[in-house]
Amino acid sequence: MGVWIDTDMGFDDIAAILVVAQSDHEIDGVSLVFGNASLPQVRRNAAGAASAFGWTFPIHTGRAMPVLGKLETAQAILGETGIPTIGRSLPEAAALAESDAFTAICRWLEADGPHRILALGPLTNIAAVALARPDLAARVSDLVWMGGGVTSGNHTASAEFNALADPEALAIVIAQGLPLRMVDLDLCRKVLARPEDAEPVRNAGGGKAELIADMFAGYISIAISRGRPGMAIYDPSAAVAFVAPDILSFRPARIDVELHGSLTRGRTVVETRATHATFNAQFATDIDVDRARAIILAALVNEARK
Repeated sequence: MGVWIDTDMGFDDIAAILVVAQSDHEIDGVSLVFGNASLPQVRRNAAGAASAFGWTFPIHTGRAMPVLGKLETAQAILGETGIPTIGRSLPEAAALAESDAFTAICRWLEADGPHRILALGPLTNIAAVALARPDLAARVSDLVWMGGGVTSGNHTASAEFNALADPEALAIVIAQGLPLRMVDLDLCRKVLARPEDAEPVRNAGGGKAELIADMFAGYISIAISRGRPGMAIYDPSAAVAFVAPDILSFRPARIDVELHGSLTRGRTVVETRATHATFNAQFATDIDVDRARAIILAALVNEARK
């Protein structure tokens, strides 16, 4: 079964891709978007990851800027590359061939379906298709997105980063009626990676073990440096929702995004009362944490053994 992944290619994006790649889903294509870093750096990360992990699926270059407003990246937290590490980093690799994500997504949607998309960053690429080719966007059968926050944000008190980086894109996706399933901050914060979780990866014995373990430990260190016991495994949790939906619970709701206000822009507003709104999406409410962690850590260890 072929699927599409839209990503801003940080470490947790790479881990999410590994979760999908080791499932029974074939990755038809990947589109890149700004987010964890600026788009040129995201392209370098993707080239390095493809080289390190032997990816053969096509990778296409998407949007470098949000629909409106200034560029927002997570580099202040993740560092210049968007991938913190305690040692080894992705290899320098030949630049990706120029390939337009908009055209590639449209061609993929033109083919026979189903058309399932896992979106791990700002929704700018998906919104572009929804606006320019609503006929093709209507063929999306499932859109699982890591983003939003039911109760609070992370990049601001109100907004989760992927929503804040391009709230207009989220608004477009919602308005066009795409089948959105939101895996938000609250859900992802239930699935934690702790410092000791990097050791089975490091001890896996393959040629990539040290690289994956160093990046994994660097990712976990973001939370440890802030006095927390573990780091939420954001994008891989969305990947688990994508490949193993039976271990999550989803609830229908009305989801909207705030587009104004210096303190509220990017906030996702989730209304669960059918008496107060017409539902337009679903959001994840619960997850089998032990099974989710097992799937994610197995994907990293299995890759590290190669």
